[in-house]
Amino acid sequence: MSNVLIIGAGGVGNVVAHKCGQLPDIFSNITLASRTSSKCEKIAADVKAATGTKITPAGVDADNVHEMVSLIKSVKPELVINVALPYQDLPIMDACLETGVNYLDTANYEPIDEAKFEYSWQWAYRDKYKNAGIMALLGSGFDPGVTNVFCAYALKHHLDEIHYVDIVDCNAGDHGHPFATNFNPEINIREITQKGKYWENGEWKEIEPMSVSQDFDFPEVGVRKAYLLYHEEEESLVKHITGLKRIRFWMTFGEAYINHLTVLQNVGMTSIEPVEFEGKHIVPLQFLKAVLPDPGSLGTNYKGKTCIGCIMEGVKDGEKRKMMIYNVCDHAQCYKEVKAQAVSYTTGVPAMIGAKMILTDKWNRPGVYNMEEFDPDPFMDDLNKYGLPWKEINL
Repeated sequence: MSNVLIIGAGGVGNVVAHKCGQLPDIFSNITLASRTSSKCEKIAADVKAATGTKITPAGVDADNVHEMVSLIKSVKPELVINVALPYQDLPIMDACLETGVNYLDTANYEPIDEAKFEYSWQWAYRDKYKNAGIMALLGSGFDPGVTNVFCAYALKHHLDEIHYVDIVDCNAGDHGHPFATNFNPEINIREITQKGKYWENGEWKEIEPMSVSQDFDFPEVGVRKAYLLYHEEEESLVKHITGLKRIRFWMTFGEAYINHLTVLQNVGMTSIEPVEFEGKHIVPLQFLKAVLPDPGSLGTNYKGKTCIGCIMEGVKDGEKRKMMIYNVCDHAQCYKEVKAQAVSYTTGVPAMIGAKMILTDKWNRPGVYNMEEFDPDPFMDDLNKYGLPWKEINL
């Protein structure tokens, strides 16, 4: 029986609210807060209709530490689940620190005025959280999140050392729009337009954005072209995987998406530098976000599947072994269950499971941690129970 506060009422927040609502024995009191309280009220009504669970909606500016502190003191949660924007990670962490409450998020912090994301800002809270006797679990989504746990599971059960990791993320779905992003457009476009990066032989190597691609045969989906990007789980896994020689992250993009993105870049619409327009300063990427479809609205007609997993090569008992652990998720099935497309679903379900790990004391110790630092088994069991079944194959 636990009291939780969910911050963020976008596509992922909707999924987290539904999945927590399905487990009233664990999430006995749920508050959902956002800058737009009407979104919280809509989700609360949907969850009530679907599960019978009552969710209390609330309004809050997550950038404002004082407002967050006041809300936390009013709600008195055991855990704050942050599925707001990555810009808001640090204010929410500060509020949790001030009030002595556990914290969880799905994406690492990035400053709003610079297209850069890394864990250093949040790792700097380790001693503060440890001394306060509270826990922060970072990156409890799918990638990062489940992919980290896949690696930890492989190390525990299948490999003595992992030498090579390719994290592969394929969305083979079709939402029917000429151009749309599957999660926050501003975050998505910032992520893929910065330089790619991967770790090899003890050092980070940079490439030009979207300049390296490779075909992968995704289980239950087929062959798709994926592009080498930088992704945050690489930063933590480099520290925690025994024997690692190289780690890379790959994501698929269709030809239409690439063409639209190229044009938008060429005309300056992906820039985060403010420009003057009719006497006001606007950020082109923020304006673009305003005119693109809301990712939370894409699920209605979404068809097809996602396939996300880890291809790992290493040694077991002195012999080489190559394997893949992955999940396949169906957009239409996700919408039928929680009124969300699979990209939101694959992020929201692990956030709920990570929260469950903390609240049931499966994963709970003071400090700031990444997903792979805990026993993977109970998390992997819950993936099978709550909508993200995984498979493993030898390659």
